[in-house]
Amino acid sequence: MQLDPLFIAEAFFDILKALPLTLVISIVPLLFGFVIGTGIALIRIYKVRGLHHLASFYVSFIRGTPLLLHIMIIYFGLPLLFDTLAASYGWSARSSSIPLITFVLVAFSVNSGAYMSEAIRSGILSVDRGQLEAAYSVGMTRWQGMRRIVLPQALMASLPNLLHKFVGLLHGSSLAFTISLEELNGRANIVATSNLKFLEAFIAAAFIYWGLTLLAEGLTALLERRLNLYNRGGIA
Repeated sequence: MQLDPLFIAEAFFDILKALPLTLVISIVPLLFGFVIGTGIALIRIYKVRGLHHLASFYVSFIRGTPLLLHIMIIYFGLPLLFDTLAASYGWSARSSSIPLITFVLVAFSVNSGAYMSEAIRSGILSVDRGQLEAAYSVGMTRWQGMRRIVLPQALMASLPNLLHKFVGLLHGSSLAFTISLEELNGRANIVATSNLKFLEAFIAAAFIYWGLTLLAEGLTALLERRLNLYNRGGIA
């Protein structure tokens, strides 16, 4: 077997067509995961009665099991739940009408929510409690103090970790191929199988993932430098 360098370039541009789907799988769960993570972090910090133990179980279970299993459980479990509800409430829709990407987005959002909740929780706990007490002293409610004082600082502290999660989602998006979604890894498989040039196709895919990772890490490093300047009282 000989390596065909020209085919690597050809495969690179062919595989690149799957980039939009890969970005959707990486970015949308990041946004939903942030919302889920914020809610879970607040529930655990304030030990909300009836939800605190459930939130802890969710974080422990998701962080203790692989992402591929989350995709499989959602892929097989969500249609069962949907069809059961449809039969109970007389819905005309069935699970077969749900787009495949929905299962991946749900699984990735649930997964990223657990990890991001820990980053956000540590960010909130890093803010001095005295600032919240100062907010009470000027007449703010707890929600106003959290929204105006604590959460912005917590977000600043946890933002680098959240952006690192994007790199994790980017790499994890390759698992979407297991349910027949044609993202970068899936497209590489198709290009490789169609041309019987597996090594070249996967080298091309690796360069694309590497380039995206370098871009994300560069943006993260730039943001961290600006946040450090801001935290030291400089101009961000």
